[in-house]
Amino acid sequence: MRVVSGLVNRNAAPLDDVRVRKALNLAVDRGRLIREVFFGYAHPVAAMAPPYSWESPDDLEPYPHDPEEGKRLLKEAGWPQDRALRLATTGDVEAVARHLAESFRDSLGLEVDLVIIPDESLVAAQRALVEKNLPLPFDVLVHAWFDLAAGYPPAVIHREYFHSGGAFRAGPVLPQFEDLMGRSITQTDAEKLGEIGKELDKLVHDEALNVFLCCPQALVAVNKHVDFTGHAATLELAETEVGEGHWSRQGGG
Repeated sequence: MRVVSGLVNRNAAPLDDVRVRKALNLAVDRGRLIREVFFGYAHPVAAMAPPYSWESPDDLEPYPHDPEEGKRLLKEAGWPQDRALRLATTGDVEAVARHLAESFRDSLGLEVDLVIIPDESLVAAQRALVEKNLPLPFDVLVHAWFDLAAGYPPAVIHREYFHSGGAFRAGPVLPQFEDLMGRSITQTDAEKLGEIGKELDKLVHDEALNVFLCCPQALVAVNKHVDFTGHAATLELAETEVGEGHWSRQGGG
């Protein structure tokens, strides 16, 4: 379960206004992004839960591509005419960032300053984001993350982005989010836990806490002598064994 999104710096005005964050979401044609950048190998998302996870709300749809409504919201929120959007990215998702920059320019008429963080500066940039001691030098950071707890995506995805203790949180703490996460920690009933997960994802969507993009599909090659059971959530090697024809059983080295 992997997800690529635009991490919004909600500490930077006017991105603290939900109307601005919704406008950024309305600027993106997710279908085109998936076709042109991921060659069709991705799923659009309404928020942060992968669409094939049980915490993804059934009635929640991705933000539509609606440039006119996006422009209206930006104007209503008072985006300064001379204010460029600071868009940052790392090299692994640079193609996504370039597509987003084009979308923000064409759909919303925004000037976009694109900054690609070089590999040699990546550790320092990650530390600044995680430690939260200094103002962040971006408005939106194109970011990829993956789920380490396939049974409950909010435990790793939503928590890291939006919880008070989340490594990637780039904005004020949301009391409603904290309450839902607190309830999920003590919930032992699987069905009720799933409902909390859906509430979390809907809250994240309604507040447009990130620029929601897609969940890429991983392509995996398996040797024909390997009896492999693929898992949708993670690349686990459970239920996997090699046959007599595999190189590892040929003897000699």
